Amino acid sequence: MSAADLVFGVCLLLGGGLLLLTLVVDDIFGGLLGALHLGFDVAGVSPTPLVFGFLAMFGAGGLFGLHSLNVSVGIATVIGTVTGLVGASVAFGAFKVLKQAESTDTFSLQEMVGSTGRVSVGIPANHFGTVLISFAGASHNLTATADSEIPAGRVVTVVSVAGGNLVVAPTPVATSEGARSDA
Repeated sequence: MSAADLVFGVCLLLGGGLLLLTLVVDDIFGGLLGALHLGFDVAGVSPTPLVFGFLAMFGAGGLFGLHSLNVSVGIATVIGTVTGLVGASVAFGAFKVLKQAESTDTFSLQEMVGSTGRVSVGIPANHFGTVLISFAGASHNLTATADSEIPAGRVVTVVSVAGGNLVVAPTPVATSEGARSDA
């Protein structure tokens, strides 16, 4: 294995792996760059996937040039650079589409007062559980508390907000007086 094989191979594996990781958990890399005070973007897209896309395709193009086209290391580097630029462009396009698909609607928990949801993790009296609420076009699993115990699966209404938590109360169970029971 030559030094060129090693460089191109490491670029391919490292760039491809980190690009995949960025796709899954972009917020972590964004947070790391923010902590380093590198919070800039390229036309609304973080530079992280662009760099990783370039790196991965640089490695793939270089290896292709060396082994499929049997060119010299210099020409393989040029091929790697061109394919790297194509890879960065593809990553830019993909992440631009993903960014545009994100919702720009923001809301406060206070706006949820009066909404109904379903308890996903039982709420002990004066302790915390979680409630699944569909609000602002998305499902939210939020921490909630209540004055009385509410089992999982029960429909609740948000009555107020305490800090970053919802305060909920069970919704009245519909009665069916006069209805026939086949039980």
